[in-house]
Amino acid sequence: MSNLPELSAIREAQQLLAKHFPPTPLVKAPSLSGAGSEVYLKIETVLPTGSFKPRGAMYALAKNLQRRQIDEVIASSTGNHGAATAFAARTLGVSATIFLPEQANPVKRKKIEDLGARIVCHGNIDLAGAVQMASDYSRRPGVYFLNDATDLDLPAGPATIGLEIIEQLPDLSAVFVPMGDTALIRGVGAAIKQLSPQTKVIGVQAEQAPAYVLSWRAGKPLPTNTCNTCADGLATRTPEAANVAAIRQMVDEVALVSEAQMIAAIRHLFLRENVLAEPAGAAATAAYLARPISGRIALLVTGANITDEVRQQAGIAQ
Repeated sequence: MSNLPELSAIREAQQLLAKHFPPTPLVKAPSLSGAGSEVYLKIETVLPTGSFKPRGAMYALAKNLQRRQIDEVIASSTGNHGAATAFAARTLGVSATIFLPEQANPVKRKKIEDLGARIVCHGNIDLAGAVQMASDYSRRPGVYFLNDATDLDLPAGPATIGLEIIEQLPDLSAVFVPMGDTALIRGVGAAIKQLSPQTKVIGVQAEQAPAYVLSWRAGKPLPTNTCNTCADGLATRTPEAANVAAIRQMVDEVALVSEAQMIAAIRHLFLRENVLAEPAGAAATAAYLARPISGRIALLVTGANITDEVRQQAGIAQ
């Protein structure tokens, strides 16, 4: 099974997810559009838990429940995937344990707690320690480790974003997609390239967490020693070889954005488009603001679970 989803799996995911939430809005962004460009925002923040992540967690858990008995689903996460797994578990009637770094985003941690999942903290700001602890725990009988980076079912969930964009906006020139563990861009890219091969897929990472951009350029996994970025949703430093191979197949360009550029994009989206985004959620907009291109452009706004500290940095009110 490839870690790029086939169109049949993406359509199956679309049908399953339609039982739980409608397609998300695609709205024109006047402040980003201009001569020769029409820019649209794909607003994933309206989904349960405030990010795109429930698409993948719901689909992957539902598929695996069809195959076998699952007593407990677990995930390692900086926050949004953990909340999505907790949401999927509660919706589908399974207990959940989420492994978080010690310094996890408090807004995201509270969402996980409110959804009734058990939380275990391990490791520092990045995911490496939490992933290892989750991997060890997953050896227990009846436990399903819903690993955002490696699960083969999960990308068909976020791939439904690509289906929706093509349905909502024909003749799409390019889509800007944040890259964390790459499940999002593998899904969106696979959907778009199967339906609209001429559309460019542009991956965006934080300058301070550039592992997948460096790996895409090199054609092999290049880990980094640190990934200390305000965009916790992009904080990966140990690329999976299969994911690098996959993004090399369908990502046309990559871009890096600075911490200041993401903060400025948060401010722009909030003040000019009335859209709230966390740093990872604003990364696509940050990349477009740094280098605008012409055509019909879609920018993914992937999450809105923003901390008070980042709000203050961006100068936006509560």
